Amino acid sequence: MSILTHDEILKEIKKGRIRIEPFDPARIGPASVDLRLDNKFRVFKKIHDSFVVKEDSDYEEVTEYVEIEDYFLLMPGESVLGITKETITLPEDISGWLEGRSTFARLGLTVHVTASFMHPGIKNKQVLEINNVSSIPLELYPDTYICQFIFQRCEGKARYKGKFKQQTRP
Repeated sequence: MSILTHDEILKEIKKGRIRIEPFDPARIGPASVDLRLDNKFRVFKKIHDSFVVKEDSDYEEVTEYVEIEDYFLLMPGESVLGITKETITLPEDISGWLEGRSTFARLGLTVHVTASFMHPGIKNKQVLEINNVSSIPLELYPDTYICQFIFQRCEGKARYKGKFKQQTRP
C-alpha cells in the first residue's frame, strides 16, 4: 500500500477514478488535498444523565443539527460534529485518511477524534469530529480549508457499504 503524491492524485482525478466535488486543483499539496468546512454541524445537547455506548447507540439522540450563518464558536473542551463541503468518491482500490492541518492544530483544534480512516468505494462528505483542546474559544468559519485528505492505494478491492455510505450531513 502506498500514499498518492500530488501527480498521482491528479492522474487519478483525470481518469475519473477519484472525484472531489467541488474541486480546486490549487488545493492539492505534495501528498494530500485540503478540504473545506461546511456550515452544517451537530451540537451535543446538555444532558445530565448518562448515555449508554453500545453498537446500536444513536448519536442523533444526544446531538442536534444546526446550520450557521457566520461562524461557530467552539468553547474550550467542547466537541462538535462538522462536515466537509466536498464530496469524495473513491474507487474500490483507493482508501484514505482524514487529517487535521498543522496550522489549526497549533491553535488546539483537532478535526477528528478517532475515525480518520475512509474506506475504498465511498461517495460522501467527510464528517469531522472537531474538538477544541485549547484554553481559548475558537471561531470556526465555513469555507475554511480545515483538514486534508490523504489517498492510499489498497492491495485488492473493496467497497464500503456501511450506514454512512452516502452521508451529506454531520
